[in-house]
Parts: sequence; structure tokens; C-alpha cells
Amino acid sequence: MYADSMPTLKIGNLEISPPIIQGGMGVRVSRANLAGAVANEGCAGVIASAGIGRYENFPKSDSSEINSEALRHEIRKARSMTGGVIGVNIMVALSDYDTLVRAAVDEKVDMIISGAGLPLSLPKYLNGDDIKLIPIVSSARAFRILCKRWKVNFDRIPDAIIVEGTKAGGHLGYHYQNVLDNTTSSLEHTLQEVLRIANTFNPKIPVIAAGGIFDGKDMAHFLGLGASGVQMATRFVCTDECDVHENFKQAYINAHAEDITIIKSPVGLPGRVTSNRFVEEINQGRTVPFKCKYQCLRTCEPDKAPYCTTEVLANAAEGNLDESFAFAGSNAWRCNEIVPVRLLVNKLVKEYQVEQCEDPISAEVAEQGF
Repeated sequence: MYADSMPTLKIGNLEISPPIIQGGMGVRVSRANLAGAVANEGCAGVIASAGIGRYENFPKSDSSEINSEALRHEIRKARSMTGGVIGVNIMVALSDYDTLVRAAVDEKVDMIISGAGLPLSLPKYLNGDDIKLIPIVSSARAFRILCKRWKVNFDRIPDAIIVEGTKAGGHLGYHYQNVLDNTTSSLEHTLQEVLRIANTFNPKIPVIAAGGIFDGKDMAHFLGLGASGVQMATRFVCTDECDVHENFKQAYINAHAEDITIIKSPVGLPGRVTSNRFVEEINQGRTVPFKCKYQCLRTCEPDKAPYCTTEVLANAAEGNLDESFAFAGSNAWRCNEIVPVRLLVNKLVKEYQVEQCEDPISAEVAEQGF
């Protein structure tokens, strides 16, 4: 659709143009409506599996089946909407990771994106199916370890790799204090380190930049540095087709730069959210008593957690922002309108066209070998 003006992201036999993967956003933020609309524009639409089923009021014995069936439903719904590329994001940290991966494989999605831990066992689920496997990493070291383990155990390598920096929304794969102090490597630096490894393979592994990428200018910058594509999540929240409640979208539109903040999540990771009264209260030590029925995240310790992350995010998805927060990327405050996906993608392409011929920062970084 946009092949004449933008490069195409090629992952095996998949062609994604514009070279944008819509990031998976749980709980129930990116489902079939968003993924299908994005795929119809030539990008890759992604359904987030985390908390996709309405299982809050059921015991653990039922939650896995509820999530699995909900994921199957959303995949089938997205397939009915588009002939484009549909993927699923499945977090390694999920307690029902195995069940969700098997459901995605059964439904023959085009790609499985997996982060929040290293998906060291992911290839074992494929059984010969041609499904592209795309891990998310935050360092070259993690990428190197993953490639070695996959090669030894499964005689394969990732079909592509997503490099996610600290400006992403939601839970971040970095230490809390490092994010606060801004002492982590920049996405540009990590991207270049990962590219050095990816380019040693034949064929080269496509590298996708993610975290804080907001507009066509950002796309031109990272494609200029050698990325084959970008992943964007936050920007797709404020679209007509995004599956989340309108109050969630308005939290972005009403936010100012200083309202995007980092919290220490009960699951042991930093998280980027839009600030509100609830966030201020939990930062001051408020607790929300709960009884865990499902232990949905392996890293969560319910007996020590001041509140249930899943319940909070489910509240957000339903629009109850008085008792929750909205996960958001660092640039969420720049969203100022809710538009159709088609209009957003057209705008991104036009912004890219303006920038693609002149990006001195990319040239300087590339010359210095960062």
C-alpha cells in the first residue's frame, strides 16, 4: 500500500508495509478491533494475551481456560476482519504462558511476540508450523544468550528481534532505580549493539526498534540507524478502533508531560503510567487489600503486594480510572485527538516522508558506531 514511499519490513515470507508492528497492550487494550484495523493498513496488528479473558471472579483452575478461549476468539475475530498480518504478544512471565502459546499456534497466527523474560523454550511449541517467532530483548547480552540457546536446543534462530528501550509503556525490563536515574543505555546504543549480532547471521535477523517511538520522524531516525522496522503501541491507543474504554484514551489526551511517571509495580518491575490520584496514593503507601485467586504472573508475590496489578489494569480497561492507572509510553502526553487507524497510519507515513532524506542525528550516531 505504501511500498513506493517506505521500506518494507520483511520477516521470512511476511511483508509489512509500512514497517510498523503495533505493540501488544494488556490488559484488554489491544484486541481484535485494533489489530484488524492496523493489519488492514499493511502494518502488523497484535493482540495482547495478558489478562485477555474476564477471569477476575473465577478460581485459578478456570482462569487459564478462560484466557485461552478469549485469545482464540480474538484471533478468529481479527482474521474475519483482515487478510493482513496478525500476531499475538505473550509474556513469558504469565503463569499460563504454555496454554496461551499453544492456543496461538493452534489458531495459526502469523507471529508470536514474546518478552517480559527470555522465551527460551518458545520454539518447542511450533510442531512444524510456519509461525514467526519474535522475542523482545532490552540488551545485546540477552539477545546473544537467546540465539545460542535456540540454536543448540532447536537448531533455529529468531525470525526477528524487537529491541525495547526504557521509554516504553507498561512494565519495563530494567531495574527501577536505573530507569529513575536514567542510567540505562539509550535505545540507539542498544539497537546498534544488537544489530552487530543480528548482522552476523545469514540471512540477517531483522531488528525492530521499540520504546517511545511516536511519529514518522522517530521512524526515520531508527530506520536510518539500521532498524528494519519499528514497534509502536502508545500511539495506537488514541484511535477509534482501539478496544479499550474511552476514559483510558482520555487519560492520554488529558495528560501533560509531567503526568507520565514511573511506579514500582508489585510484580517487581518498574512501570510507566499516567499519574492520577490513585497513583499518588499508592506512592504514598496506600494498599488495596485483595485475595489472589489466580497468580497470573509468576513474579508476583500476592502476600506482599500492596494491590493486585491485574485488578487495577482490568479497572482501567473498563474505564474506572479512579481505582486504577493507565499504562503509557513516555510520549503519551503528546496524543491530542482520537482518530481512525487509517488516518493515523497515513499521518505517520507523511511524517516519515518529510524526514527520510534528512536525519543528521542518525548519520552522526551511525558514523560514531554507537
